[in-house]
Amino acid sequence: MSAAGELAGLDDRRAAWTADAWRHVTADRLRDLITGLVDVPSPTGDEGPLAAHIADTLTTAGCPARVQPLDDRQANAWARLSGDGTGPDLMLYAPIDTLTVGEESEDLPWIGTELRDDMRPRATVHDDLVVGLGASNPKGHAACVMMAAEAIALAGVPLTGDLVAAFGAGGMPTNARPGGSRLNTGQGVGCSFLLEQGVWTDYALIAKPGWTVSWDEVGLVWFKVTVHGTHTYVGSRHRLPYDNAVARAGEVTRHLEEWFVEYAERHTSGTVAPQGIVSSIQGGWPRMAAVTPASCTLMVDLRIGPDTTPMRAKREFMAAIGALRDKNIDVGAEMVLAVPGTSTDPESWICRSATASWAAFEGREHEVIRGNSGATDANILRGRGIPTVRVGMPKVTDSLFDIDFARGMNTVSVRAMEKLTRHLIRTAVDTVTRSRAEVEGRAA
Repeated sequence: MSAAGELAGLDDRRAAWTADAWRHVTADRLRDLITGLVDVPSPTGDEGPLAAHIADTLTTAGCPARVQPLDDRQANAWARLSGDGTGPDLMLYAPIDTLTVGEESEDLPWIGTELRDDMRPRATVHDDLVVGLGASNPKGHAACVMMAAEAIALAGVPLTGDLVAAFGAGGMPTNARPGGSRLNTGQGVGCSFLLEQGVWTDYALIAKPGWTVSWDEVGLVWFKVTVHGTHTYVGSRHRLPYDNAVARAGEVTRHLEEWFVEYAERHTSGTVAPQGIVSSIQGGWPRMAAVTPASCTLMVDLRIGPDTTPMRAKREFMAAIGALRDKNIDVGAEMVLAVPGTSTDPESWICRSATASWAAFEGREHEVIRGNSGATDANILRGRGIPTVRVGMPKVTDSLFDIDFARGMNTVSVRAMEKLTRHLIRTAVDTVTRSRAEVEGRAA
């Protein structure tokens, strides 16, 4: 698509401002930004050093930024380009924490038998590709937000509303890692804190994977499932009552895995197809294989659509567990975490603008991607009342490497970053150069 085609639908002034900003977007600059982000480790709970790096980088580039500590280890970063106060404010947002840590002591053996190069917080460049822990998700997307804000500042676009570039800690679906002083270090805690401290806008666009404009998203509920049995000794199995909680846990897992499929079919609607998994099991003494434990614990992540409340999901899950008790399996469950799913009106200004940008880039009507079950901080933003859309890059598929889940998170295309950055700039210019009345009128 030509630059003229990508500007289609903008009036002459906004097309010129957008083109001026695009001239500051270069592959070299994006490559520098993403390698800088990857090289600063930022596992959930320890994003402070990366937040400082982002703030310093943006400030040096002419975007005054600051660090917002949550505690002595965890922090957000954000920058504001101020408008004249007559237009709507827009937040370009990206989380900055990585799903895994990049150290053998925490990641092995659960991630595999070894840490590959892509699983470490060290960037390597292979022509168009940059590889390293979180290079695509979330850091490649954060680099695009940084580049968009920097380019708009350098171009001197006359803003009516404020443009906020925000980078949140604790965006991954996790609680505290070992040694953490707070349990709530993930699940959008940085985004929540950002809003609570007054960094608020009229609209938001979160940069996360998927080359489409998404206006709805699943939430999630976690359950702790306890399977009871009898503590006994292998030498007495044939002499005493025997009910192995580990074996029973297998039966519970099999039952739930089948139930998840039926649950997803019932709750698929809009663009979401909420899934569920049994994610971990704990029980017994690894040092003492001669005895069975009296209980075994499973953790479950159940995704919920915007039309399903956490309490409705709890009741459905408890009914599924109750069916096991009918089979004489002693099992119970409790809900231990809940983040509701959310949606934004597709007729909202931010959705219309982002969709128009996508259509201009592709030269065709916007393509909605359905069947999604991933959750992001968009739920936090929407849940607080900010109309929000999600736009991102597609997963790298044309690669020197076999792309699995981890490498998809850890491999980014600089060309794809350029495209996303240009989209972010176009949508931002289309929004924060208008009057509030104009945007509110179009949204209606």
